[in-house]
Amino acid sequence: MWNRRGSVECDSPVESEGTAITGAITRVDLSATDLRQSAARSWDAKAARRMLAIAMVLDGHSRAAAAESCGMDRQTLRDWVHRYNELRLAGLSVRPRRNGPQPRLLPEQQVKSAEWARSGRRPY
Repeated sequence: MWNRRGSVECDSPVESEGTAITGAITRVDLSATDLRQSAARSWDAKAARRMLAIAMVLDGHSRAAAAESCGMDRQTLRDWVHRYNELRLAGLSVRPRRNGPQPRLLPEQQVKSAEWARSGRRPY
């Protein structure tokens, strides 16, 4: 792919003497297949999409192609890769914000509500 200056655009920086590639996936304890299986089991659709994008990169697709197919920008994928490297799969879920509205349900009520939603039956 050509950039605006007429030179070939590089998808990721080239590794040079002992320096790590910027934004490289350093956590390799899960394979692309493991990430896909985790995405299939996930209740969080956004986190599943991020898992699939990282799985595509591990399979050898370009970051631009992986990001585009999962509905995000390449820079956004890079940010999620950093979070994945630090926190594993938990890093791909959205962190709760401190400045938003407080939940109206007590923690016990939230657990019970989640159980009802997963079971598919009505609570009454």
